[in-house]
Amino acid sequence: MKKKKAFITGIAGFAGSFLAEELVSNGYQVSGSLFGQESLRNIKHLKKDITTVKLDVRKSKECNKVLKQIKPDYIFHLAAFSSVGKSFEKERLTYSINFDGTLNLLNSALELKNLKKFVFVSSADAYGLFKPAGKTLSESQPFNPNSPYAVSKAAAEYTCSYYVSRYGLPVAIARSFNHTGPRQSDSFVVSSFAHQIARIEAKTAKPILYVGDLSARRDFSDVRDIVRGYRLLAEKGIPGQAYHFCSGKAVSIKKILDLLLKLSSRTITVKTDKARLRKNDIPVLRGSYLKAKKQLGYRPNYELPETLKDILDYWRRQQ
Repeated sequence: MKKKKAFITGIAGFAGSFLAEELVSNGYQVSGSLFGQESLRNIKHLKKDITTVKLDVRKSKECNKVLKQIKPDYIFHLAAFSSVGKSFEKERLTYSINFDGTLNLLNSALELKNLKKFVFVSSADAYGLFKPAGKTLSESQPFNPNSPYAVSKAAAEYTCSYYVSRYGLPVAIARSFNHTGPRQSDSFVVSSFAHQIARIEAKTAKPILYVGDLSARRDFSDVRDIVRGYRLLAEKGIPGQAYHFCSGKAVSIKKILDLLLKLSSRTITVKTDKARLRKNDIPVLRGSYLKAKKQLGYRPNYELPETLKDILDYWRRQQ
């Protein structure tokens, strides 16, 4: 039987590498795009199972050439400028990668005769500010983005919807909430805490852990659950529809820090670093995955303590 061909933009990234594992283990023929001199560290264990190509999604001709060459059955578009904080400093670059890049891929995908699904990975950040502040969000929640990153994802979602209605392109949207796990950059909060603890344990850093605002509550999932959701979306999702991938629980950043500290035998002092403080307009962000559960059979398998142990062990191995 002929293998299903999947193409992942951003395959060497945090989520992209786990998605590649998920698809390979489910019988897909997997290829993906690398940007510039991107590190292959996250996918080196997969080198016998996947193929990679260089691609700058901002260049439409490159998108056309690559998709024409690979002819995938499924496209998973993960490549993005993913830092909310840095998107304020690099606004134009954020729009160029996240919006223009998505538009280029959608346009190139129109030329594929056998495309079964184009999965666009969006973000719950597109919801921005909402009232009442602590409510659980469903997919019908209106967008109100409050960062360049969030604006870029909302705009790309609207474009995906347009390509479904105008051209019949089979695009389904994964609206992901916060996710974490091994291999995540330490520019993200959970990975930052784990990396700092690992360095303290290795005695390459003083026993002081620097933090920003700990009061925010976020819906954290394990990346391995999230990418399973992407596969299920490709296989069962309805074009033109958006689906939440989340845990359905809001956990404070302080609780995550406390759980990580309990996993270490070292005595560690916690200090607030003003440079890490960012204005937090959204005190609680929590989603419902009921739609994904009903239509796709999605449900989280990983509990937070297991995820946190795996992140910390990952950073311990890097020391």
